[in-house]
Amino acid sequence: MTSLAVLQQAITAHATRAAEKLRSHGLVAAHMTVFFHTNPHNGSARDSSSRTARLSPPSNTTMALVQTALRCTDKAWKGNKENNGFAYTKAGVMLDDLVPEELAPVDLFAHEQAKSMKLSAALDAVNDKWGKKTLILASEGFRRSFETKASMRSPRYTTRLADLPVVRA
Repeated sequence: MTSLAVLQQAITAHATRAAEKLRSHGLVAAHMTVFFHTNPHNGSARDSSSRTARLSPPSNTTMALVQTALRCTDKAWKGNKENNGFAYTKAGVMLDDLVPEELAPVDLFAHEQAKSMKLSAALDAVNDKWGKKTLILASEGFRRSFETKASMRSPRYTTRLADLPVVRA
């Protein structure tokens, strides 16, 4: 990932998945860390960046987590908006201070949070019914050029029945 746009797509995908997992476990997060780094083993230019932000109030909504993650990505990005010169190979989000949803502190602007909760629930319902990634945020992109390349991956004999070798006599 050498451009800010591709990095933002990857971070959006990770934040969306993190929000889904939080909701499935009935938790909210109070802090989020966004990180990305280059490959330390290939001899090219090295860089590692991260930013942490507080979620106030603690949240598990997709919109709140994605907005916070993109804000952190923009602050941690080094270079211009088109191309940095660094080839980032890993990016992600980490959530801290997880508490059960019913124990989370209440905010004065709870009505805005309720709207976002309904939107996140609708997003989850569509994706549960029609399949993963049926409905995504536009900031995640449609080409998914940030995904790892698996063309040289070894068969997964121990975890997938479809990869088991077949012997014919």
